[in-house]
Parts: sequence; C-alpha cells; structure tokens
Amino acid sequence: MLAVPAAGRPPMAGKESRRIYRLDVREGPTGVGDPGAPNIAVVVDVETTGLDRTRDVIIELAMRQFRYDDAGRITSIGRPFCWLQDPGRPLTEEIMQITGLNDDMVKGQSIDKELAARILRRSTLVVAHNASFDRPRVEDEIPDAAGVAWGCSCNEIDWRGFGFDGRSLGYLLAQIGYYNGAHRASADVDSTIALLAHEVTPGRTAMAALVERSSKETWIVRAKGAAFETKDHLKQRSYRWDMDLKVWWKEVDDRAGEEIWLAANVYAPSAGAMALGPEWVRITNVHRWNPATQRKNTPPA
Repeated sequence: MLAVPAAGRPPMAGKESRRIYRLDVREGPTGVGDPGAPNIAVVVDVETTGLDRTRDVIIELAMRQFRYDDAGRITSIGRPFCWLQDPGRPLTEEIMQITGLNDDMVKGQSIDKELAARILRRSTLVVAHNASFDRPRVEDEIPDAAGVAWGCSCNEIDWRGFGFDGRSLGYLLAQIGYYNGAHRASADVDSTIALLAHEVTPGRTAMAALVERSSKETWIVRAKGAAFETKDHLKQRSYRWDMDLKVWWKEVDDRAGEEIWLAANVYAPSAGAMALGPEWVRITNVHRWNPATQRKNTPPA
C-alpha cells in the first residue's frame, strides 16, 4: 500500500504551497476494494546503455505486479523485482549519471529471464510510462514475454485533460504530492503505481482511464504512395515517417474521419498519389507500442 493514501491530494500547507511526501509503496492490500481482485497488472521499467535499440542493451529491469478491480482501483500490491545486467562493456559517464549505476554494480549480473517472462505472461496488462521505449526492448531481451497486452501510462492517459501539466513521470508525481529517489528502474515503477492509483476525478483512478483507453481497438493508417508534395500536409496531420517501410503513418481512433481527410488531401486526383488509397491495420493492446508486432498484424482485406 502507499504510506500516504493514493486517492486525493495531500493536505494543503497554505494557499500557495503543498506538502510533498517521500513515496513509499508497500507490499500488501491497499485498503481499497477486494485484495483478491481478478485483474493483475505489472508495471515495467528498463534502464539501458543508450537510446539506440539495435546497439544498446538493458542494464536494469524492474517490475512489480498489482491487482485491480473492474473499477480500476488498485487493491493489492506485490513485491518488487529488480535485476541488473552486465552489458559487456563499460558504462558511459552520461549513463552512470542518469541511472546511478556503475560498472562494479552491473559486473557479472544478469536478468532472470524465465522468472521475468512468467511474471509478464500472467498479467492482464503490462504497463510502462513510455511503452514505445520499454516494450520493444523487453521483448528483444525476453522473447518468451512477447504477445501480451501493453498499456502506456504516459500517452494513454489524458493528463492535461485531468488538470495536470506535462507528462514526465517525476513531474506528474510531484503534482499528486510525492517525490521519489534517484532515476532507477525500481523507483520509476513505484512512481508509476502511485500515479495509477491516484483519483484523477472523484471516484475514478488513472488506472481506470488507462484500462479504458488501452482496451480500445485503433487503426494504423499508412499513406502508401503519397506524393512527396503532400508531406507537409501529412506532418501537420501528425503523420510520422517510417524509415523501414518508407511510408507516412499514424494511429487513429476514427477511421471514417481519416478516410475522408486522406481522400481529399492525399488521394484526390490532383494530389499525384502513386496508390489508390492507404493501408489500414487494426491494432489492439497486444500489438500496440511495438513497431515490429504492429507490422506483423495482417491488414484486413
């Protein structure tokens, strides 16, 4: 449980100040709902030797399970798991400063991949605060954990709509009245759990908002054959360039609305497209947040 109740903000210390508490996420029932609630989530965070997925490797993997009920309330929190891993090369000064790790700490260390895979596969939902970074790296490292549902607490919760500024983990945590220690994977996992337990509106937790958003099917739309001259329109529409597939793409909730926009701006007779229309791929949380699994999902006929 949290040492200070997760629901609601800490007491105000004055009109322009608020007490900030050191976060303490404790194992066991939270005192909210049924501790034996049927749904199991696990929060995951990784630290790596850098940002290049093809070259850099995981040096720390942390995860922690919790149970939640159908209303999205966190009812029980499990024990933390954290593994260090020797990357086989010296850590850079930058990575040591960011993570607090050093060569002596990771020397000879390795991840228990079998245990980590079991924890991930028995979960209803795997959560990371930047799932587009964490998911592909976890599945690269632990292939047996591939194919489970993932959610992103950074991008699948409308923090701004709930009155928060920004989406960075530490800043969000401070806004609910807590602070945590160094930028270590286990600390980030606990920070994410605290955010998920927080009531973003009366009676509704951030976890409830995440589950609702994550469970919705969406579409990956690829503007195949789009003329070079339409790239600025696509960028303004929040399309991104896929270097591997050589195509502009985005994820959308509203297929019908996007089809209308594309027909008018990309595939109109005057737009010069080299294809008759876009490619559509149905996406669920089993595929979302990993480009490789999204590409393997066969487009509908």
